[in-house]
Amino acid sequence: MGPTGLLFALLLLCDLCCGQDLTPRAYVITPIHTNAVILTYGYFNGTVLFDPTIPVTNVTSETNLSALSVFHTFNFFGRSASFTATLPYSVGRLRGMVTGAPTEGEIRRSGLLDATFRASVNLKGGRAMDVKEYARWRQKTLLGASLTLVTPTGQYDPTRLINQGSNRWAFKPEIGLSRRVGHWIFDAYGAAWFFTENPEFFSHNAFSPGTNSRTESPVGAGESHISYDFKPRLWTSLDINFWTGGQTSINGVKNVASLQKSSRIGGTISVPVSTHQALKFSYSNGAYVRYGGDYQNVSVAWQYSWHGRPN
Repeated sequence: MGPTGLLFALLLLCDLCCGQDLTPRAYVITPIHTNAVILTYGYFNGTVLFDPTIPVTNVTSETNLSALSVFHTFNFFGRSASFTATLPYSVGRLRGMVTGAPTEGEIRRSGLLDATFRASVNLKGGRAMDVKEYARWRQKTLLGASLTLVTPTGQYDPTRLINQGSNRWAFKPEIGLSRRVGHWIFDAYGAAWFFTENPEFFSHNAFSPGTNSRTESPVGAGESHISYDFKPRLWTSLDINFWTGGQTSINGVKNVASLQKSSRIGGTISVPVSTHQALKFSYSNGAYVRYGGDYQNVSVAWQYSWHGRPN
C-alpha cells in the first residue's frame, strides 16, 4: 500500500466512533456497597467498508483488546446508584490494498486506549437497599439514567492517523428501561454520543505540516436485550443495537461519506463459578453496516465481586 492509498485508508478508519455497545442488564440494580473487579479480553476480526469512490479494497482489521474495570454501588439520595471505571489496552493491525498496487500493506498499533467512566442512577423501581432488603425485593419495572465519559488519556501522536487514543472527550447521556416478567428480563436503552474537537488531527508531518482540527457530529444509539434466568446468576441474552450519525469534518470541511448507520446483533451468557466469581461470554456480529467496521467480536470476562464498605 503506497503513501496515498495508506492516507485514504487511515482517514476513513479514523471515522469509526463510539455507539457499538451491547450491554445487557446495564440498569438491573444490586445491593449498595457491592464491589467488583472485572478483567475482559475481546477479539475483533473483520473488514472495513469504505466509500466506493476511494481506491482502497480488501481492508481487514484484527484487534486484541484487554480491559480492567472496577465497579461500586452506593446510595444516591435514597436511590440505587453505581460507578464503573475502565482502562483498556489493545494490540491491532490493519491490512489492505490500493487499486492497482502490486502488494498489500499493513499497519500495526498497540497501547493504552482512552479510559472510560460511567455513573448510573435508578430513577424508578429500585431504591437503595442493603443485602438483607435486596434478598426480599423482586424486580418489576426499573427506569434509570447514566452518563458515560471517555477521557483523552490513550496514547496519541498527532503526526499519525491511527492512534490508540482519540485526543478528545466524549460524553454519552443515556436512559434505560428494564422490565422483569418471571424468568425473563426485557431491556431497552436510548442514548446520544457527543464529542469535543480534536485540535491536533494528523498534524506536523510530511503530509500535513500545519495543524488540523477534526470534529464529529453527535451519534444517536439504541439497544435492546431479551434475557432469561436459568437460576440466580446464570443467565443468557439476545442483544441488538443500532446507531446513526457521526459525520466528521476536518478544518470545517465535512466528509459527507462518513455518515454512520449500522447495527449489531449478538448473544451473552453469564455463568457463576463460585460465590464471588463469575464468567461472562459474548459474541456479536454486524447485522447491517453502511460504513465503517464490519467485524465479529468474541469476548470473555472474569468478575470477582463482594459486598461491604472498603476498610
